[in-house]
Amino acid sequence: MLHLYNTLKGEQEKFEPLEDDKVRFYSCGPTVYDYFHIGNARPFIVFDGLRRYLEFKGYKVEFTQNVTDLDDKIIDRAEEEGVEPEELAEKYAEAYFEDLDRLGVKEADYVPRVTEYVDEIIEHVSALVEKGYGYEVEGDVYFRVREFSDYGKLSGRSIDDLKSGARVEVEAEKEDPLDFALWKSSDPDEPGWDSPWGRGRPGWHIECSVMAQTTLGDTIDIHAGGHDLIFPHHENEIAQSEARTGKQFCRYWIHNGLLEFEGEKMSKSLGNFEYARDVLEEYDRETVRYFYFSTHYRKPLNFSEKNLEDAKSAVDRVYEFIRTVEELDTDEDGSEASLSDSGKKLLDRIESARDRYEGEMDSDFNTPGGLGVIFDLVKRANKFRDEGKSENEHLLQKAKEKVMELSEPLGLFQGRAKVSPFGLEEDLLELLLEVRNALREKQDWELADRIRSELKEMGVEVKDQEGVSTWTVDRN
Repeated sequence: MLHLYNTLKGEQEKFEPLEDDKVRFYSCGPTVYDYFHIGNARPFIVFDGLRRYLEFKGYKVEFTQNVTDLDDKIIDRAEEEGVEPEELAEKYAEAYFEDLDRLGVKEADYVPRVTEYVDEIIEHVSALVEKGYGYEVEGDVYFRVREFSDYGKLSGRSIDDLKSGARVEVEAEKEDPLDFALWKSSDPDEPGWDSPWGRGRPGWHIECSVMAQTTLGDTIDIHAGGHDLIFPHHENEIAQSEARTGKQFCRYWIHNGLLEFEGEKMSKSLGNFEYARDVLEEYDRETVRYFYFSTHYRKPLNFSEKNLEDAKSAVDRVYEFIRTVEELDTDEDGSEASLSDSGKKLLDRIESARDRYEGEMDSDFNTPGGLGVIFDLVKRANKFRDEGKSENEHLLQKAKEKVMELSEPLGLFQGRAKVSPFGLEEDLLELLLEVRNALREKQDWELADRIRSELKEMGVEVKDQEGVSTWTVDRN
């Protein structure tokens, strides 16, 4: 039975969704004013894994991950680059989806963008004003924190102990320094929408509440994000959501630890970061995914070249095992009635692997423990192979299949793409396409089609449209 650490309760709890076989899951997405860095990638990969594991256990998961395409950071960056905010946001939203694909992250069921939900946000803010939780001052609308008696229940902070600071919005016109913005008035040169309070745009916190509840319902099962979002972002989401509906907003709050660089949080403001896409030029996506899953998601994780190299070596070991098994002739299932003692022991480890794997993973999504089960099986299978028993081929095939089955929720060991989307391979592909186009001009269709067919076997899809050839890599 799956147990998850619920930040709201401060302890592990048995996971019981509202509906027995369905999970409503929301995870905070990016603000698209730049490429995301490798620290930002941690929640994307971790909660992709949790989603996959829930599906592995038989749940139907409805997964929403938003895109914040309207924010002060976007406006400021657009001004620096001399482009419209909408253009900047679209550029980096496209890059975000490209990089998610390169990391092997499954597309969300719902990918709401803030600019598509402004009407719903205005409706939500209006309801809060009508209930007395919101108030307007010169076109800005704020939430009365002290009116919500449960404020602080997620972060464990008492209202009386809270002080206005770096993460609390301070404006002189607010009734209380702790009150936060639901709606902001816009300057004439800034993006804005007509509202009952004048032309403006949504505050940051209200966006996630509205997109989560619009796509998944008033009460959701899981809300996930980085540990740094607990206060004030997630705390404010609870307040504004439950004040409006009178219902519990989310039942399980799941937070990942932060990625550190030499003991400090990795962040753009500190300048100690690397873009995820730059890391992917040096390491394949499975190395990056393994790097994250090799440490428990709630613990801080140190980013270093050594740790990535260790992850790469671990991934390579498993693929070497898979390769050696695939090279064996295993047409027949083989008899298990006359197994040697060592064969029986290996078969027992294979048949018990899923139970042991789930036993680890069910303890607060313990991916290091789950990986331990996988590597134990690989180690025992390799030892059995080296013994050269007559029955080893079909047992090794069973072991390989079990390794791939258990690795699927982590997005690992399902078969490496034979072509990298970066570096020298890309140059070689472009050269091949030039050769192919030259062959087509000479009407050597047989050889041109052979190149296209061989590339498809390698995972490269070539498309010809209006005399132009393009290619994409199947990274799944």
